[in-house]
Amino acid sequence: MKISASITGGILLAVCGLAFAGCNEELTRQDMANQPKYRPQAPSEFFPDGRSERPLIENTVARGSLVNDGLVVPKDSNVFPLPINQALLDRGEERYKIYCSPCHGLQGDGNGMIVERGMKRPPSYHIDRLRQSPNGYFYDVITNGFGSMYSYSAQIPPKDRWAIIAYVRALQLSRNAKGSELPESLRAKIAASGVESGGAIAKGEKE
Repeated sequence: MKISASITGGILLAVCGLAFAGCNEELTRQDMANQPKYRPQAPSEFFPDGRSERPLIENTVARGSLVNDGLVVPKDSNVFPLPINQALLDRGEERYKIYCSPCHGLQGDGNGMIVERGMKRPPSYHIDRLRQSPNGYFYDVITNGFGSMYSYSAQIPPKDRWAIIAYVRALQLSRNAKGSELPESLRAKIAASGVESGGAIAKGEKE
């Protein structure tokens, strides 16, 4: 069976076309990094104000923001927006051991595992500066980070941040509570053990 010259030429032309197309990487490879998009805060000629990021629509709020509004307090505020109970302290202890103890230690003294591996020691929660710092300061540090500490806003939701703060306050109190401020049952237990109950429990100081 003979093939006409026109058909043969068409086939050759098609093969050559495919060969040339294969040499064009843009036509044969889809790279997800090469696509039309705006980078954060990149300029734009499309919008009249020249910005690619668009302002929020009036009278709208981000999803979930209203739920957490009541848990956000100023940095210098000593308000605690949640009821403090045993369930909150238990949750705070659990979250603290997961996220905080590797650096701050189980007792909040700054002797976490990172220190044993030669990294910088964070300050103890039991120093006067942090004992006297307002609750809002701790919330701000967990949310935004401070110094060598990164922000934990992505890992710890607002309610759990307050649970951790409650537990940190309990740790601070454990080393600075006066015997006269303890419940009668606990004072009797301490007296029976022969431990000084007149001053800071951890130091055995007398009033």
